[in-house]
Amino acid sequence: MESQKLSAKLGSSCFFFCIFLIFAFLASFADAETHYHEFVIEARPVKRLCRTHSSILVNGQFPGPTLEVRDGDTLVIKAVNRARYNISLHWHGIRQLRNPWADGPEYVTQCPIPPGGTYTYRFTIQDQEGTLWWHAHSRWLRATVYGALIIYPKLGSAYPFPMPKKEVPILLGEWWDRNPMDVLQQALFTGAAPNVSDAYTINAQPGDLYRCSSKETTKFLVEAGETILLRIINSALNQELFYAVANHKLTVFAVDASYVKPFATNFIMIAPGQTTDVLITADQKPGHYYMAAHAYNSANAPFDNTTTTAILEYTSCSAKKGQSMKPIFPWLPGFNDTGSATAFTSQLRSPSKVEVPTEIDESLFFTVGLGLINCRNPNSPRCQGPNGTRFAASINNVSFVFPRRNSLMQAYYQGQPGVFTTDFPPVPPIQFDYTGNVSRGLWQPVKATKLFKLKFGSTVQIVFQDTSIVTVENHPMHLHGYEFYVIGSGFGNFDPRNDPAKFNLVDPPRRNTIGTPPGGWVAIRFKADNPGIWLLHCHIDTHLPWGLAMALLVENGVGKLQAVQAPPLDLPRC
Repeated sequence: MESQKLSAKLGSSCFFFCIFLIFAFLASFADAETHYHEFVIEARPVKRLCRTHSSILVNGQFPGPTLEVRDGDTLVIKAVNRARYNISLHWHGIRQLRNPWADGPEYVTQCPIPPGGTYTYRFTIQDQEGTLWWHAHSRWLRATVYGALIIYPKLGSAYPFPMPKKEVPILLGEWWDRNPMDVLQQALFTGAAPNVSDAYTINAQPGDLYRCSSKETTKFLVEAGETILLRIINSALNQELFYAVANHKLTVFAVDASYVKPFATNFIMIAPGQTTDVLITADQKPGHYYMAAHAYNSANAPFDNTTTTAILEYTSCSAKKGQSMKPIFPWLPGFNDTGSATAFTSQLRSPSKVEVPTEIDESLFFTVGLGLINCRNPNSPRCQGPNGTRFAASINNVSFVFPRRNSLMQAYYQGQPGVFTTDFPPVPPIQFDYTGNVSRGLWQPVKATKLFKLKFGSTVQIVFQDTSIVTVENHPMHLHGYEFYVIGSGFGNFDPRNDPAKFNLVDPPRRNTIGTPPGGWVAIRFKADNPGIWLLHCHIDTHLPWGLAMALLVENGVGKLQAVQAPPLDLPRC
């Protein structure tokens, strides 16, 4: 009898516990919201550097609209293309689980939206919070089509740092004193490098150091003693940047929407595509303080050596009547200060021990860098690269060619042959001294549309090795659809015998974009648990049309929850 009573009590407890879990599960969904937006993409006049240009904007805003959501929310964004160019939109850093159709890179997961067309992006934020961003993924339209994407914690959850008084998105960009699409088109025609930008910008304004710009310099008002959160995004097309605020320490708390062990620094280095969250306290004498950014140039190549500024202004600060208070300027590392850039990135660590894959199913070694295509007629106007060649770029000597008659993902889903192959080499076809004096016979890559196939659930390690072909350079490599752990890096050629012993498998940072040290290597690991075709490319946009890209084809797993969902009915066709 007692045993029956005990059994009844246990059964009743289990029943009520299950009911509690069900209600808790439903409550988590009840807190989630669906956000509807319409992005109208069209040309609008924008005046910068004394001249007015017809620029492609979203909803007439520059930068574009800031999207604010919580973890678990769903976004439904109708893109209306009223511009004269094909366009697609990418939600940079969003994992898009089982949903490559919302990822956005043209001719990879979708055909672009043609002029006059529309497409609705639908996706849910799953277990992500922090600062990400969105941008055009069609040629150089990203120069003006971009904005912040801020993911707050779920209701009832808090930041793992003191609550700031206010939050400010800081979008670093580049500006050309002509149509950026024309700049790209000229470079693709001639085979030469494109002209560098004419200015850098902070929230789309160049700042005090450029002509016709000081009246519109961005100002951020702070009260003495308050702490604010700066959500810094490098939306520049082609340039890694150093950023600092005069006389103020920056405490780094997150990168690429992943928290890190907090550390204080005088500056940050941030590559195109990356985000960095910092706290700053207004603990200085009330006044005006410049925040500034200029290039970190790791290559032996021309670059824009100007400096953009905005002003951190204390509200209690007042100048004498008729006088202006000159802002204090911050210290920034030199343009080619690789030591400072490396010192900054080496401080990034996850807040605690993380689960890094230790048993690796696929160990890939990717050489990344530039190259040159030989011309049959070196004197041709289409061969204005070095010594009568055309610039190119590649991974493992394969210069990626984007298809045109269909996107990769649509062709794969539809079973259409002839659009791509799955024989991308896991290692360089020829081994050589990657950072040494490379034979000119290895400078010319092979053009192809090759993918590398991964089984669902496989564990992957990729070592990115920079090469000295043409020039060494920091290449910020971005993997769509995934986050990964950065387990190690170094200079020179990667040593597979000795370097793995130095890997950080305890608390490496988690990112979606990571730079290769110039003349060095960086190693990442992740689990291939998101089926679909996902672009891997350098986020220096000059290098993308040259071919510094490839794509991973992650096969479906077992069952519906491990398979790519069906494409939406309004998916654009080529």
